[in-house]
Amino acid sequence: MKSICSILLLICTMQFAIAQTFTGNEDDIAQILKNTETFSEYIKASNYKMIGESYTADAKIFPNNKEIIEGTESIVNYWKLPKGVSIKYHKVTSHEIKILGDEAYDYGIYEGTTLLSSGEEVSWKGKYVIVWKKENNTWKMYLDIWNSIK
Repeated sequence: MKSICSILLLICTMQFAIAQTFTGNEDDIAQILKNTETFSEYIKASNYKMIGESYTADAKIFPNNKEIIEGTESIVNYWKLPKGVSIKYHKVTSHEIKILGDEAYDYGIYEGTTLLSSGEEVSWKGKYVIVWKKENNTWKMYLDIWNSIK
């Protein structure tokens, strides 16, 4: 029985490894993964200043069922929550990152939980694509596309 559990664990681990493909300089990939994790922390903390700084000055967001959002001020306004609303949980899981010089793309799944002022929790999930640009040795989001799947 113990060996069957070990085999199942190995198969699950192998499937997870196959689901993620990272191509390019390891340091660049590590920085993008870290920036993504940090971005989730900014979202949960409603740290709009740092959310804005996560993007290039000429960044764009292609939100689900909305017009294209351009520029730092508009992007920050997009992420601002109504009074009494907070993000309790936010996680981004990269499926593929590919470094292409000073640009990269990243796609995967995002998920989270919003805490409404009424105390109700609303969970959500979706897919995303991010185009990253390297500016002054720092990877920043240039274009992101978020589409819900739940």
